[in-house]
Amino acid sequence: MELFWAIFGCLIIFVATTLGATIVFFLKKEFSRKLNSVICGFSAGVMIAASFFGLILPSIEASKDLGKLCFLPATIGVFAGCLFIHAIDLISKLINRNKEVSMGKTKLTRFVLAFTIHNIPEGMAVGVAIGNALSLSSSATMVSAVMLAVGIAIQNIPEGIAVALPVYKETKSKVRGFFIGTLSGIVEPVFAFVGLMLASHISALLPWALSFSAGAMLFVTLEDLVPEAKYSESSHIGTWSIMIGFLIMMLLDITL
Repeated sequence: MELFWAIFGCLIIFVATTLGATIVFFLKKEFSRKLNSVICGFSAGVMIAASFFGLILPSIEASKDLGKLCFLPATIGVFAGCLFIHAIDLISKLINRNKEVSMGKTKLTRFVLAFTIHNIPEGMAVGVAIGNALSLSSSATMVSAVMLAVGIAIQNIPEGIAVALPVYKETKSKVRGFFIGTLSGIVEPVFAFVGLMLASHISALLPWALSFSAGAMLFVTLEDLVPEAKYSESSHIGTWSIMIGFLIMMLLDITL
């Protein structure tokens, strides 16, 4: 029975991302400026809230054994995540300097990469929790680990939406939007399995991994999504979309 719950916990986080990505099949073909602002704003709000409540705060919480220096992994990790995306951007420009690559595709690649990185520590966290529960042979600990997986899974539904919509907007392909939105979450069960196998060794890396992915997400959000959200006849639409995305994700992160 414990093996069943371990498999369930590792897979549910991926299934939820896939569920969120199906949103593209219910949208119309053309995007107006207002709809573009809504999509980018919602995605930005989700990413900002997920970065802060789902990654940075847990990173600080997991570093409490450092005492007054508990902020250190989060600070260094966020800065390193920003540097990583900036370096990817510079490398991409060098590689494509003699090729015709649209700015939209460059931004999209960076965006999907940041979101995929963000899913890695979430998967690891679930795997470590389940691994600890299995090693203790405690049903109460296993219930707690599975509830963690379910909580992250529910959060992954708006995250799947947040990835699939910009991909669909850029490529005009619902299938591609769904596929890439789904693919961004496939790292979660993979790294959940890694966390499960290495639970006793990998937990010390979690604060750094969480904050690193937060930095990557924040960099992409502030550089790409927020300006796009404000690019409309009415800038208030983008602002409200950011706030709604932020509040939805904040409520999910705090309550679950």
